Amino acid sequence: MTGKNILYVSSEVVPYLPETESASMAFEVPKMVNEKGGQTRIFIPKYGVINERRHQLHEVIRLSGMNLVINDIDMPLIIKVASIPKVRMQVYFIDNDEYFKKKSLLTDKENNLYPDNDERAIFFSKGVVETVKKLNWSPDIIHVQGWIASLLPLYLKNYFKDEPLFKETKIVTSLFKPSFDGSLDASLAEKIRFDGIEDDSLMIVKDPTHSNLMKLSIAHSDALIIASKDIEKSVKATALQSGKPLLNFVQQEHFQDAYEEFYLTQVLK
Repeated sequence: MTGKNILYVSSEVVPYLPETESASMAFEVPKMVNEKGGQTRIFIPKYGVINERRHQLHEVIRLSGMNLVINDIDMPLIIKVASIPKVRMQVYFIDNDEYFKKKSLLTDKENNLYPDNDERAIFFSKGVVETVKKLNWSPDIIHVQGWIASLLPLYLKNYFKDEPLFKETKIVTSLFKPSFDGSLDASLAEKIRFDGIEDDSLMIVKDPTHSNLMKLSIAHSDALIIASKDIEKSVKATALQSGKPLLNFVQQEHFQDAYEEFYLTQVLK
């Protein structure tokens, strides 16, 4: 992996959030790349549950201050950063007082999905790309995982398609078991169209369930990883039928060689 730049964009990562299959892999894969000579950056939302003092987050003023337009409303982008102890991996946190002060990731105390989860996903995807542009850091691979990162491939292939920084970038999506039941707000597709994105694949998210968000991500990715045994059958079928380079499920204790080979021989070929 020497000389390769890989951007990881995830819904969650340890040690900032509880250990799950997805949060664990969002830590282990960048760690492997760093150990093999690559350069990584990790982006996650700055959920309200993340303790800023304990994890020593601090705002990066030169990266903050931009407004992102979400459904015709200006929403301030705040960027915070921290380093994961002992492994020297830098993590960037996308923050906004309206979207990310909530104390849980997806649902309220009654276990109802937050009504603005759709806008949070749009804000997160746009915020990641705008921040990477400010960093002037060109990734060879952008590796996305999780519901809140699922719109990033669509935005990169449409809204940001003319950005020279990403001209040679390949997008990999990891597919995990569902993280929520039900659907995001039904107006998600219209909010995406507000950004000038007219894509036939938006029909998929007329009903923005977890499986449909993953199918949208698959449609705009260059390569795919089945990262969980328990992904939805329809999502797995869509991945297998896509004809895109695909890495089948590998147990976490054996993933290192498989992921490195997949990156180098299938994604960056």
